[in-house]
Amino acid sequence: MKNDWILDVLTDLKAFAKANGLVALAEQLEDASLVAAAEIASDGEGSRVDAEPAKGTVGKDPSGVRTRL
Repeated sequence: MKNDWILDVLTDLKAFAKANGLVALAEQLEDASLVAAAEIASDGEGSRVDAEPAKGTVGKDPSGVRTRL
């Protein structure tokens, strides 16, 4: 797939973070890798992160409080 390169970049960044004691960053990069892999696998057919949630789902308002949408 044409977007697989981003997984390699994230892997390299995660290795750098671990090697330099940036534990929280390494964990965030692992999460980013999972999101990227899922989006690449969906071939652009899935919902976008900033897409409006379905009515009746639980989400967070801008203050960070969980709320039913």
